[in-house]
Amino acid sequence: MSYSFAKCFDPNGARHGIPTFPWRCAPDGYATRRQLRARGMRPGGQPVAGQVLRPRYRRGPLVAYLYRLDQAKPVRPMTPAKRAALVKANIARRTCPQCRTDAGYVIPTSLGVCVPCAYPDDEQRAA
Repeated sequence: MSYSFAKCFDPNGARHGIPTFPWRCAPDGYATRRQLRARGMRPGGQPVAGQVLRPRYRRGPLVAYLYRLDQAKPVRPMTPAKRAALVKANIARRTCPQCRTDAGYVIPTSLGVCVPCAYPDDEQRAA
């Protein structure tokens, strides 16, 4: 057993406070949020039941929290109101606040406006 494996193996939670397992070594019956979502489930308000750690050099370890499968609940279905809200939000992300036109793409938050509004001089050179 390697040293990094030993640091991440704490099934009783004595060292980390919750059961801890090395990366890709979680026991059956536990899943991450992503794994639950792939199964069409959600944690459903349950507390974190464990974690998996992946040691990294020069930085802290990567952590993925585990939830119990037997306490997970099915994902709530998409309602018409939710769908309408998502459509509105996506339209807002594509609309330039300066020229009020649909940019045809999601406007980068780093620019805050569409590309022609951010770089008006480049448009004149191209013509």
